[in-house]
Amino acid sequence: MAVKKYKPTSPGRRFMSQVDYSELSKVAPERSLLEPIKKTGGRNVNGRITVRFRGGENKRQYRIIDFKRNKDGIPAKVATLEYDPNRTAFIALLHYADGEKRYILAPVGLKVGDTVLSGPGSDIIPGNAMPIANIPLGTLIHNIELKPGRGGQMVRSAGMSAQLMAKEGRYAQVRLPSGEVRYVPMTARASIGQVANIDHENVNYGKAGRRRHLGFRPHNRGVVMNPVDHPHGGGEGKSPVGMPGPVTPWGKPTLGKKTRKKKNPSDRFIVKRAKGK
Repeated sequence: MAVKKYKPTSPGRRFMSQVDYSELSKVAPERSLLEPIKKTGGRNVNGRITVRFRGGENKRQYRIIDFKRNKDGIPAKVATLEYDPNRTAFIALLHYADGEKRYILAPVGLKVGDTVLSGPGSDIIPGNAMPIANIPLGTLIHNIELKPGRGGQMVRSAGMSAQLMAKEGRYAQVRLPSGEVRYVPMTARASIGQVANIDHENVNYGKAGRRRHLGFRPHNRGVVMNPVDHPHGGGEGKSPVGMPGPVTPWGKPTLGKKTRKKKNPSDRFIVKRAKGK
């Protein structure tokens, strides 16, 4: 899909753009696959703000997505391609031959009327899902499981894809979008193809109000605060941070400080780190 740009009828419109949704189905979402979402405003169960500068977003409902793709051997027809307000990727509504309906992440090239299948005997076409053991080397995949049966956890956002690099015994090597190469169990499932909505990264929001609709509130910097409010605050005029590295409002190092634990149990599955890490 292309990116739609606007005429500069106002300062906010001058650089604004959005994805052209003309290829999506103009239908209401499937009611049986909707769940309510309670707004948190960045607060935890105790009512304390744990994520600052959040709140005020538009109302939305959650679409229940089938990340497990465990309905094997039953063909499903793509009924609609839809926008999902909860993620950057588009979603596809499947009508299975036995009457069940499920949402899946829509890959590039999937169209209304196509038939998709999951299970070891499926063809290598976009939208089909199967264990990694049944996928040829070099194939682009998405919605990859870390643990068999848990459901896809990696490579789920718009335009993303991983590549199956090698197979060794019980594990396969998968190159992730970050450049990291990682071991994944051969019995873990993945979907074929690249996640749709490739042009998402090219969208320019254009104005602050459009970010407010997504739930992001204004973010004020520490250097413009008073010393009582932030360690970076105070000073005459524009003052530097004045300490060994930037810190959070509570004095913890930030902006580049490595937070990964030294004895992370998942590190043993990393073959090659992402570039720059």
